[in-house]
Amino acid sequence: MDIKVTKNNGELTVALTGRLDTLTSPELEEILEEEIDDAQKLILDLSAVKYISSAGIRVLLGAYRAMEEKDGVLLRRPSDKVMEVLDLTGLTDAFEIEQYDNDE
Repeated sequence: MDIKVTKNNGELTVALTGRLDTLTSPELEEILEEEIDDAQKLILDLSAVKYISSAGIRVLLGAYRAMEEKDGVLLRRPSDKVMEVLDLTGLTDAFEIEQYDNDE
């Protein structure tokens, strides 16, 4: 997995590419633990994530809990496969989700 971190005016944007699974989720979790304290809003760009496992979901939930007292977590443009997992787990109600525009 490739992880790109950007900070801008209290927003922490983490763009992920690849698979968020048992092997890669510890890396994301470590980055979030290091960076999240200074953030007011967390944006997780999931547009290039091809697969998410229960380990990845666990990291998302940890981020959600860490940002509850702040401006929360935005899941940006999850792929269809990731969106299906979020739907099945009921997490679409918990997270703010930015979908692709229909024109794209």
